[in-house]
Amino acid sequence: MIEPGKLFQLEGGQKRRKLALTFGALERDIQGIAEKGTEYNFTSMTRAEYVKKITEVLLKDPKLPQGAADELKRLLAADPFDELRLCNCTRNHLLTLIGTFPAEWDLVIAPHAAPVDEDGTVRQRDFFPGVAVYAEDIRSPFNLGSIFRSAEAMGAEKVYISPFCTDPEQPRAIRSGMGCIETMGWERCSLDELPDDLPVFALETGGTDINEFKFPERGICIIGSEELGVSPEALARATYGRVTIPMKGLKASLNVGVAFGILMQKWVEALTENQKH
Repeated sequence: MIEPGKLFQLEGGQKRRKLALTFGALERDIQGIAEKGTEYNFTSMTRAEYVKKITEVLLKDPKLPQGAADELKRLLAADPFDELRLCNCTRNHLLTLIGTFPAEWDLVIAPHAAPVDEDGTVRQRDFFPGVAVYAEDIRSPFNLGSIFRSAEAMGAEKVYISPFCTDPEQPRAIRSGMGCIETMGWERCSLDELPDDLPVFALETGGTDINEFKFPERGICIIGSEELGVSPEALARATYGRVTIPMKGLKASLNVGVAFGILMQKWVEALTENQKH
């Protein structure tokens, strides 16, 4: 946390970015999930008083729209005072001023179960050994970054990408990956180069309902391109089977990153259930 007086000394964009990060840290503290070293610890004022004081810093920003200012003033005067709502609304107005979206900022971070150093740094990832994804010909950097982010969050060990998959180090992939591309192990390889000792299955239409599919304890899930889905060659390589997400809508279509997130949640549920027995 930074003292309100020091925030006043910062200029323009620097002040807004610091405020956004501060309100994000306050949200985590209010929710009881503050990371080590970011807890609220000023003894000279309560956290509620601090939230009000730094909100007043933003209210002095000449670029803050009048409508946003009016909302913040209403929240400041509310009785009972809602710290979390004020922090969230203020942070989102700040992100609008900065010119980004909340999803592009990693401001709310869940506590990590992996070993952590005294300074709060995660020393190693916690993952399910042998759980991996093969991204085949994903063309959108945003989609690939999203796949990495879901893979890391849900505990996949590794991401494999096809020879014609977009570059994970493309700036838009890095932005949507939120640091997970740098954290995850990944490898570019052909279908023939995938490990022989892991079962391979595909996420594609025409397969076993995801609610009935028997997920392997270790394995590689192939997800296909945005336009063409999983290739015939990849389906042939997926000797363990094909899993399908049932849909009721007229379009019956999901973004590949969203579909992968659903798949990983189901896989993790199965893995967790197996560990109980």
